[in-house]
Amino acid sequence: MVREVRIDRSKTLAQEPGTGHNRWHPDIPPAVRCQPGDEVILDTRAAANLDVVHPLTGPVYVEGAEPGDLLEVEILDIEPDSYGYTVQVPGFGFLRDVFPDPFKVNWDIADGWATSPDLPGVRIPGSPFMGTIGLTPGHELLAATIAREQDLLERGGFILPPLPASAVPADPGIAEQALRTVPPREQAGNVDIKQLGQGAHLLIPVDTPGALFSAGDAHFAQGDCETCGTAIEMSATLHVRFSVRKGEAAQKGIRDLRFTREDYYLPPEYAAPRRLFATTGISVTKDGVNHSEDITLAARNALLNMIEHLTERGWTRQQAYAICSVAVDLKISQLVDAPNMLVSAFLPEDIFTG
Repeated sequence: MVREVRIDRSKTLAQEPGTGHNRWHPDIPPAVRCQPGDEVILDTRAAANLDVVHPLTGPVYVEGAEPGDLLEVEILDIEPDSYGYTVQVPGFGFLRDVFPDPFKVNWDIADGWATSPDLPGVRIPGSPFMGTIGLTPGHELLAATIAREQDLLERGGFILPPLPASAVPADPGIAEQALRTVPPREQAGNVDIKQLGQGAHLLIPVDTPGALFSAGDAHFAQGDCETCGTAIEMSATLHVRFSVRKGEAAQKGIRDLRFTREDYYLPPEYAAPRRLFATTGISVTKDGVNHSEDITLAARNALLNMIEHLTERGWTRQQAYAICSVAVDLKISQLVDAPNMLVSAFLPEDIFTG
């Protein structure tokens, strides 16, 4: 049996609220119900502004799924749109203090590649996946999450707390407490893992009856870490199949997303590029202050060094930052020898056509 949620992409999510939502809450009614083993097809919209953030399609109610189960989500296919974009938003992204100005790259997607007049001489191989994909938390975990994120907000953390404005559904009983979609959480969500394309099997702990699966925020391609905060964002059509592993999450104490693959997520020459240029960074600031075991600082330095390398090759700093977000992988290279952590940034040379 095939179950579908189709959308009209000329309309916003708010104009078609029965097709999806942009908050997480266990009282959001399902858009469709399915049996384990059914194929479910979901049209999805591209991500939006920081009030809306991620318009998701769903929820899908999976018959028989109960709290304590493990839901297996098989990614059968992701059909990309012909248009995508990468945008640098003021106040957002890993280097938001370094890049305060807006910048946008418009991508043409065709024949497995993305190209753009905004980045001439670059082509990005496609590996479509859903940036935001997961299940709804139950009422108890919802309350605990609101409390812990509010505590972090009061300690100066970057948190988008519940906000009724622009919420879908707009019902105040849901919108005033529903979680925003920006961070990943126990039931996955905005995980931005580029290996979750066709062929991946996600294993997600179920926390509410029916599991309530949703997805959106499709990416045509992304570097590890999505450093400017956006990848090649696009609309897409997702094909999935579910199975329920009864009681497995509770029995094994599984509290977070796991996933498996049995094939390459990209052709090997792109998943592990033959030709590359790499920069590194350690946990020492540019003015010489050492920070003990600080992976974030090391990653920041590796990325800044890569941006400087790309500017030496003729790109503007904002073009370089966009290239990093869609094509550069950040890898932890040293996690043991305190005080300095080491991160490497890998740039595949085969993305350049000139």
